[in-house]
Amino acid sequence: MTKTIMLQGTGSDVGKTVLVAGLCRLAANRGLKVRPFKPQNMSNNAAVSDDGGEIGRAQWLQSMAARVPSSVHMNPVLLKPQSETGSQIIVQGKVAGQARGRDYQALKPKLLGAVMDSFETICSGADLVVVEGAGSPAEINLRAGDIANMGFATRAQVPVVLVGDIDRGGVIASLVGTHAILSDEDRRMISGYLINKFRGDVSLFDDGIAAIGRYTGWPCFGVVPWLKSAARLPAEDSVVLDKLTRGTGKALKVAVPILSRIANFDDLDPLASEPDVDLVFVPPGEHLPVDAGLVVIPGSKSTLSDLRDFRAQGWDRDLQAHVRRGGGVIGVCGGYQMLGRQVTDPLGIEGDLQVIDGLGLLDVTTVMAPEKTVRNVSAWSLQHDVALRGYEIHLGLTTGPDCIRAPVSIDGRDDGAMSADGRIVGTYLHGLFASDAYRAALLASFGIVGGGHNYRQSVDDALDAIAVELETVLDSAWIDALMS
Repeated sequence: MTKTIMLQGTGSDVGKTVLVAGLCRLAANRGLKVRPFKPQNMSNNAAVSDDGGEIGRAQWLQSMAARVPSSVHMNPVLLKPQSETGSQIIVQGKVAGQARGRDYQALKPKLLGAVMDSFETICSGADLVVVEGAGSPAEINLRAGDIANMGFATRAQVPVVLVGDIDRGGVIASLVGTHAILSDEDRRMISGYLINKFRGDVSLFDDGIAAIGRYTGWPCFGVVPWLKSAARLPAEDSVVLDKLTRGTGKALKVAVPILSRIANFDDLDPLASEPDVDLVFVPPGEHLPVDAGLVVIPGSKSTLSDLRDFRAQGWDRDLQAHVRRGGGVIGVCGGYQMLGRQVTDPLGIEGDLQVIDGLGLLDVTTVMAPEKTVRNVSAWSLQHDVALRGYEIHLGLTTGPDCIRAPVSIDGRDDGAMSADGRIVGTYLHGLFASDAYRAALLASFGIVGGGHNYRQSVDDALDAIAVELETVLDSAWIDALMS
């Protein structure tokens, strides 16, 4: 019989994703057949699973940690925010429609069948399934029809471990408060808790553990320190963009504007891992840095509205000045579409805005179309003559004179466009920078020799390091019982 455990948090961004990945790698290293699962995810960082659908990047990473192929069933419901109030809904890897927040609350109970079907599929043949919740079970205003936290746990009868983030403060109140407001049924699902992101002497929190025990009766399964190796893992949630250090004075500064609906920004993680690259995420209200050698415009879930916001920030003028100074520009997916002369959306797929002028740096135009391209691909950099691997997730068809200078060949088909001098590049290929050879060639074009370390191996090594640390700090009896 498959064993299961679910990590839920006292809030968002408490580190559930990394802990699930670490437990998956720990179980895999012990020889178990382990699978990750997340009933509902909300993220514009999507991956193409090995069975050909869209899932959250976090579940793709967790499948890597588990050393198993990724599947749409690992994340049966994926919400991709398109506006402040509405999201595209992906069910078992395919687009199922769109809904505003209040409408989605009514829709959730209808999605529970797909969630349970996928959970049964993931459990089949597995020794252990590690489930990740979303947000917090303390959001009792969303409890009716819930499929992400206790609604799933009670239906599937999966025991829950609550994760509290001590780094943000108030962890005792968060855990005790969660205990206080849960219903008896939901409270019974919680078998214990973890303290995450602890800095310093763990013994200083002994009295805190005793206090939590007095108020809740829950055992503590471990105090997890700040996991430095987690910095080498791809980031999923856009909240991390506000925390990234900027301006470290390295050889090449790469500037990335934080679009309102930025998508798949983990494309940039391999660049950030390069010791000679200073990756700068530029928030709204700030100018693109004048000393940047390269500007990367990332993917977007709403190209037209993000292009409008790009101008409102004055980034279009900053970008033109950057090009006049001789800087390079790479646009990926939605960023590629923005670099052209015009983007049109005659069917209103993205919203009410149906036409907008592009940034005019590439002589191409884009027309949005309802057919969505979702696939993993093998590719070749025509610009740098090296092999690539990646994926496509996009709407729209881009054509124009600059497409004759395609920077990339995807499965033998030319993709993207490039300016005559090669400094402005656009492509639909996600994962471009994850190619070590491409990254080395790109950095060499900026005079940096020796780049292009094995990025995927560094991620794999980080997962192993996290697993080793978790095995050291977590309650051994709990871990052994879970993985026996």
